[in-house]
Amino acid sequence: MLGMSHDQYENPLISRYASDEMSRLFSPQHKHSTWRRLWVALAEAEAELGLSVSAEQVAQLRAHVDDIDFDVAAKYERQLRHDVMAHVHAYGDQCPDARGIIHLGATSCFVTDNTDLILLREALELVCAKTASVIDSLGRFAAEYKDLPTLGFTHLQPAQPTTVGRRACLWAYDLALDLAELEHRLATLRARSTKGTTGTQASFLELFGGNHAKVRQLEQLVAEKMGFASTYVVTGQTYSRKVDSQVLDALSGVATSAHKGASDLRILAHRKEVEEPFEKSQIGSSAMAYKRNPMRSERICGLARFVTSLQSSAAATAATQWMERTLDDSANRRLTIPQAFLAIDAVLILYQNVASGLVVYPEVVARNLREELPFMATENILMAAVAAGGDRQDLHERIRQHSQAAGAEVKQHGRPNDLLERLAQDEAFAGVDLAAEVDASKLTGRSVEQVDEFLAEVVEPIRERYADRQAAETELRV
Repeated sequence: MLGMSHDQYENPLISRYASDEMSRLFSPQHKHSTWRRLWVALAEAEAELGLSVSAEQVAQLRAHVDDIDFDVAAKYERQLRHDVMAHVHAYGDQCPDARGIIHLGATSCFVTDNTDLILLREALELVCAKTASVIDSLGRFAAEYKDLPTLGFTHLQPAQPTTVGRRACLWAYDLALDLAELEHRLATLRARSTKGTTGTQASFLELFGGNHAKVRQLEQLVAEKMGFASTYVVTGQTYSRKVDSQVLDALSGVATSAHKGASDLRILAHRKEVEEPFEKSQIGSSAMAYKRNPMRSERICGLARFVTSLQSSAAATAATQWMERTLDDSANRRLTIPQAFLAIDAVLILYQNVASGLVVYPEVVARNLREELPFMATENILMAAVAAGGDRQDLHERIRQHSQAAGAEVKQHGRPNDLLERLAQDEAFAGVDLAAEVDASKLTGRSVEQVDEFLAEVVEPIRERYADRQAAETELRV
């Protein structure tokens, strides 16, 4: 944040949270250089298909793809009130021999929409890699703690025991489902390519003298030069804004999963069982010096809520594109698409940091489980007592009465749970090895096996797919 102006609003997604890599994807330089690469691809393809575009003109365009004079472009935009034409003129100033063929046959959405599709592709690739990294870290954590019994919860009330590692698999599996959706959206992205003013390709048909085959060749050729294998079959002036809505749906899915995992960690921190990383000099509270607030998990939740809120805007935009398009999408998309990606990037940076540095306190985990364990074991105790010759209904009633009494000791008097002592003094349970029945490791079902299966069937294939696409570690700025 050095050198920044302090008398204007600055976007914290850029200055505090998102990676430089994601920020660069949506920068003016990357955006407008991509516009120029598209103009080069168009001119090059038109030349290859026989239009009057020379190799020298294409070469001149290619030589000035990245050296954009933004001041000149801004001057033209103030005069023309049209961002695309401003950049056409600025490009033409640098490429005087090619000025007359820049943007030949194209509409503004040739550069704006095709660029957006390229940016969506690049940003989705980055999000996929970062999501895979978090899944990998959660998988490693799950493997390490797959056999550490912990109290399970339903309705946020004590339930059957699980293991610390198996719970982490729940967080990782949500993200694995999100990753599949992200990959689907990435795989189904297409180019808009050279569809023309209302999508009918009329201008290109005119350029090629009514030759439909060459118009189709041009469309495919430009798409391939952009790195796309195919194009959307039909479009209006823009590619369908349904695509944006679907992409933001997928980002919202990642945000939802991250929020759920971070919320669980905040509860576990409250129980002093599991904590996010806490640095040596980190301050939890300006007033309460002892505090170890789960600020990273809290920030995940806050940013995740922002991402999910943007999804509805993309859906509304898609719903209100009258006929072949309206321009009320433009200002909205300039905000929602980049900020959704920047925010989910920040969420995944935080989640990766948290997942790779989780701290577990096994003694606290065991103590909290131990306090509820007698209740958890009552079904096993009941079955063991029946196997020893007891009457199931009589035994059930005895356990119910003893459980109510033990619960009253805990709730009304703050005393330890004495259910096992009460059962031990009841002759109906004399034939039961109570200590064996409350062995926590015997009450977690197939937790350990399920962790192993999950890692083998879900996590390992993801690791293999992303082995050469590991997301770079991003240092937290705050």
